[in-house]
Amino acid sequence: MAREPSYPDDAAVAPPTGAAVPDEKKPASARTKHLVTGAAIGIGSAALVAALLYANRSRGKSRT
Repeated sequence: MAREPSYPDDAAVAPPTGAAVPDEKKPASARTKHLVTGAAIGIGSAALVAALLYANRSRGKSRT
């Protein structure tokens, strides 16, 4: 990480643009948490089903 520049004591210096200014964070609502959890469960379930279908597919000619 770069060092912060030093300025003379009598210079009026504003904070650099894009500086991280801590904003008050709003707590996430319960609805948002439930929505994200539901989406994650849905995606995980679809991935699990796809993996099982891929693992159980036949490997070549059918057995007769």
